[in-house]
Amino acid sequence: MITKPRDYFDESFLLNCNHSFNPPVLTFPRSNISILNISIPEGELKVAGPVSHDCYNELGNITLNNSDTLTSMFTFSNFSLSTTRNMFTAVGCDTVGVIAGTPGGRNYTTGCVALCNQIEDVRNGSCNGVGCCQMSIQDGVRDFATSIGSLNNHTEVHSFNPCGYTFVADRSYNFSSLDLVDFQNRETVPVVLDWSVGNGTCEAAKENLTGYACQAMHNDCVNSSNGGYRCTCSEGFDGNPYLLDGCQDVNECESSNPCSDNATCENLVGSFNCICAEGHGGDGKRDGTGCSPEQDREDQTLKLAIPLGICIGLLLLVVGASWIYWVLKKRKLIKLKEKFFQQNGGMLLQQQLAQYRGSVETAKVFTAEELNKATNNYDESRIIGQGGYGTVYKGVLTDNKLVAIKKSKIGDQSQIEQFINEVIVLSQINHRNVVKLIGCCLETEVPLLVYEFITNGTVSDYIHGKAQYSSLSWEMRLKIARETASALAYLHSSTSMPIIHRDIKTTNILLDDNYTAKVADFGASRLVPLDQTQLTTLVQGTLGYLDPEYFHSSQLTEKSDVYSFGVVLAELLTGEKALSFDRPEGDRNLAMYFVSSMKDDRLLQILDNHMEANERTIQKLKVVADVAKGCLRVRGEERPTMKEVAAELEGLSKAMHPWEEDDNLQAEEAESLIKPSNPHLDEDNHGASASNTTIGFDSMKHHIIMPYDDGR
Repeated sequence: MITKPRDYFDESFLLNCNHSFNPPVLTFPRSNISILNISIPEGELKVAGPVSHDCYNELGNITLNNSDTLTSMFTFSNFSLSTTRNMFTAVGCDTVGVIAGTPGGRNYTTGCVALCNQIEDVRNGSCNGVGCCQMSIQDGVRDFATSIGSLNNHTEVHSFNPCGYTFVADRSYNFSSLDLVDFQNRETVPVVLDWSVGNGTCEAAKENLTGYACQAMHNDCVNSSNGGYRCTCSEGFDGNPYLLDGCQDVNECESSNPCSDNATCENLVGSFNCICAEGHGGDGKRDGTGCSPEQDREDQTLKLAIPLGICIGLLLLVVGASWIYWVLKKRKLIKLKEKFFQQNGGMLLQQQLAQYRGSVETAKVFTAEELNKATNNYDESRIIGQGGYGTVYKGVLTDNKLVAIKKSKIGDQSQIEQFINEVIVLSQINHRNVVKLIGCCLETEVPLLVYEFITNGTVSDYIHGKAQYSSLSWEMRLKIARETASALAYLHSSTSMPIIHRDIKTTNILLDDNYTAKVADFGASRLVPLDQTQLTTLVQGTLGYLDPEYFHSSQLTEKSDVYSFGVVLAELLTGEKALSFDRPEGDRNLAMYFVSSMKDDRLLQILDNHMEANERTIQKLKVVADVAKGCLRVRGEERPTMKEVAAELEGLSKAMHPWEEDDNLQAEEAESLIKPSNPHLDEDNHGASASNTTIGFDSMKHHIIMPYDDGR
């Protein structure tokens, strides 16, 4: 199949070479359809096929619709859709796909429906009708058209699936839930066509030698299943069977050396010989297995082998059986670990780490036995937290070091991507106010992460007055705010690639022995490429902390973390929960309640009584409140950066007490800032956070997140 005149078999094999692309692209002469690959032995042709799609806005009005047809590429009878290599596919949560064609001159129409109500129902790699459906192509289809429709114009699923798609593609297509949003950027998919020469069989073609394509030397003719025939090189030859001297001899002696150790390989045209080595006799003309030493030497060997075999036979039997058992058991264990490695995203982790090579520190790889011992086989008494991404256990390593071990949910393959994401994100971070990742383990049924153990619970526990925790003074609250802001500013500005946490809240801020704040739970975090300022993602976060601009636009920016931090500041100042149905309906959202109170000059009335603020600290309280108010502005561009917020809080802290400037604050000094309510803190109940309030937003109440006046 080449483009020079008279270098093609007939018009159906004439191709154009489009040199406007680099490298040049092959196309059919009457269309712009690109040819991706040509396989001569299999008689297959891979081309770039079209994708039909329709898109709707939030009101259900259509914004984009197209239906493509492959007509020009099937004008000649030599090409048809491969029924073994292609599938008709529809992707979407409100999508009806239809395919029509004319196999054998008759009409052919069928359809496929893909539906779902929420993104959690979709399973990657599954096309059983939930988000994706597939069906086989009928034999003999030489032209087809696809069209697409919707039952409810995507109004009920628009937040995570505004468009639907239908296409015919190679079976290698693997559905992903990301295709519900990102597939609209793909204009083509690979389609496999079967091709053959002529319309008759090999026998019929041989009768007319002038048009017979398989006349070259060392050439065989094979009838094609879709009509016509194909040429193949004979056994022992390789190359292009359609050229005069296209099939060349294969030198088996160089490529595979098929002879035994007692023979030498001799290449022949289309075959080979095995010649017995000196001192050996027998028939060795194929594989050399017939070559053997001279007879007298054989007799001597047999005489020695018999008594030796009798003496050691029983020993070999016992040793051999034991060895076979040990090998089989070891292979089974290795295969099981390899299975878990693949299942737990090992390949994905390797691919992700390769992208950040040079900027990622290598974490310790723990064995399954080490972590079983550290957690007493994951005893329930070692559980210190449970959340949306798994369970956290307290562990003790062999060197008596305390760690927190995060175990993902069993059988929840949708969490694998979150798990890998957390490994990559935490590997980028080296900051005293971020929980440190120590290592991981992938050879168990579910993936495991190992963190430093944080002893004193979460900031939420202290603010909201759980019985076993003390209350926080104003100075300690400012210290926590300063350290948290410092960590977020580091994530946004100082890492090799900016990181957006995406789930900042008081339950994800831990306190260690010295009451130093530690930001935790990076399962939902995202790395931001240096050439981008925002990411388009499925909305994810926690009710009450979620940036309303991100919620409505799905555009994730660093200012989304700023908004969530503003809610944390309001929580530290007021002692109120970010979302509470115990407050009046208009005040259930703390951000709205806080900004409204400041606008009405009621800041002092809503402050947490546990802080015991005096006249000396009132002015600083107002400064922090103004910072929180700025963070809570509805429009992200009007909010300060975390670097600016951290600088403001750092200035306030240095102006308060000399001890605030000491990074080595002792636990006794920190405890003096806590108002005791229960002197007996239960250390076993504290550790790495695993909050269970992080959710999706398909069923979110509108009044919880609706925009509000920011008091400007």
